[in-house]
Amino acid sequence: MRLKDKVAIVTGAATGIGRGTAVRFAREGAVVIVADVDEERGRQVVDEITSGGGSAVFIRLDVTSEDDWAQLADEAISRFGRVDVLFNNAGIFIHRSLPDTTLDEWNRVMAVNVTGTFLGLRQIVPLMAAQGGGSVINASSDSGFLGCPDFCAYGASKGAVRLLTKHIAVEYADRGVRVNSTHPAFVDTEMKEQVAREAHLSKAELDGYAPMGRTCTVEEVASLVTFLASDESSYCTGAEFLIDGGAIAQ
Repeated sequence: MRLKDKVAIVTGAATGIGRGTAVRFAREGAVVIVADVDEERGRQVVDEITSGGGSAVFIRLDVTSEDDWAQLADEAISRFGRVDVLFNNAGIFIHRSLPDTTLDEWNRVMAVNVTGTFLGLRQIVPLMAAQGGGSVINASSDSGFLGCPDFCAYGASKGAVRLLTKHIAVEYADRGVRVNSTHPAFVDTEMKEQVAREAHLSKAELDGYAPMGRTCTVEEVASLVTFLASDESSYCTGAEFLIDGGAIAQ
């Protein structure tokens, strides 16, 4: 098992990519901390993992709360003694033109997508450095690479995550902590359905976005994140991992 005995935190783990990755981590031998504001669905993920023979606990986490992050770190150390993997996955999306994006909407997207990632890094990375190392995976997007109409808040937030990743990777490279970012295009999740509704896009249009002619699956993203969480990626840090079916290559 590729993550045997590693302790892994997954934020936004109640649904979508977070859920799929938490389940995959457990299948690969990790003890998974399922972190989310959605307690009901988060506990369902824990039940799914434990009923399959895996190990997981639920800890409620609002990623925008400094206190929540401190409590999560304290509980992780008191229960397990270490944190080996952090998947900063929690994120939100809005589809708005520039004039229609309110300041409150802008601030909310930045709070969850950027500040939430920053707080996780600030709380967990020093713990990893003190124990001799660890792996952080920050969820960005192909929107962190290119411009798209009506994506200004979301795209700006994911661009910020992309560069934040590089800065922390360089800062902690000599202390055994690896920090990388993942950049999916459309993934078959509730967020994709939200994009389709708000942007009035058909399934065919979403599938046609990438040269491969389909959207990415949760399992494909989970496989990439598992690679980055594992020792197989031991020389990867500060890197951007596109999983976009060739969209950026066009």
